[in-house]
Amino acid sequence: MGLVAEFAIDCEALPLTGVAAATPDAALTLDIQFNHGNRPLFLVTTRGGSQSKIENAFTDAYDVGQWTFVGQADETRRYQVLPALSLEEQLGEHLDDLAGLEALATADAIIEQTDVIPDGWRQTGWFADRDVFSTFSSFWQRNAAFRLYRLTHDGESEPPGDGLSDRQREALRIAYELGYFEIPRQASLEEVAAEFDISPSSVSERLRRAQTQLIEETVATTWPPLPD
Repeated sequence: MGLVAEFAIDCEALPLTGVAAATPDAALTLDIQFNHGNRPLFLVTTRGGSQSKIENAFTDAYDVGQWTFVGQADETRRYQVLPALSLEEQLGEHLDDLAGLEALATADAIIEQTDVIPDGWRQTGWFADRDVFSTFSSFWQRNAAFRLYRLTHDGESEPPGDGLSDRQREALRIAYELGYFEIPRQASLEEVAAEFDISPSSVSERLRRAQTQLIEETVATTWPPLPD
C-alpha cells in the first residue's frame, strides 16, 4: 500500500525561494515539468499579493531565466517560468550528493503539491512504499533540513494530532528520535532541551502540552464520561 506524506524541506537554495521571500503576501505553488530536458519548465501559481511585486520578483530572481504571464482568475495568477539554472547547477554547492538528487527524479513517487516558502519547499506527495519514502527523506535529512508533518497509508484519513503546534510536533518527534520515550529512557530531558537550545523546564512544558493535546483528540474522545 502506498504512503501519503506532507513534509517541508528547509533549503534556501531551492528554486524560487527568493521570489517567495520578496512576496510575503502571496502564496506560491510550483509544478515542475521534468520532461523539458536539463532545465525543467516551472508552472507557478500565485494566490494573493501584488501582481507587480510578483512579476518584479521573477525579473530580479537569479534563478529565473524567462517568465510568461499565462492568465488570471480572481487573485489566482499562473505563470510559465524557464529556470536560469539546472537543478544541479542551482543546488550543486549546497548538496553533497548530486547523484542522489538525480535518483529521486526516477523514484516511484509523485509530488502532488509544492508550496514555495522563503526557507524552502513544503510538499505533499505519494510514495509507492516505505522504502521509497525512506530513500527520499534520508536524502534530504543528509543534505538539508527535513520536517515530516504527516505520513499515512494511501486512502486513510488524516491522523489525529492536527491540533498540535509546529513546536509541539517537533518536540515530540525529537524526543522520540532521541529515545526519551523508550523504556528505559535513552535520553534525558536535558538532552532533548539541548536540541532546541531551551531550558529543560520549557521543553518539559512543551511535551506535556503536546501529549495533552493528543489525548484530548484521541483517547479522551472515545472514553465514556466520568461519573459525577
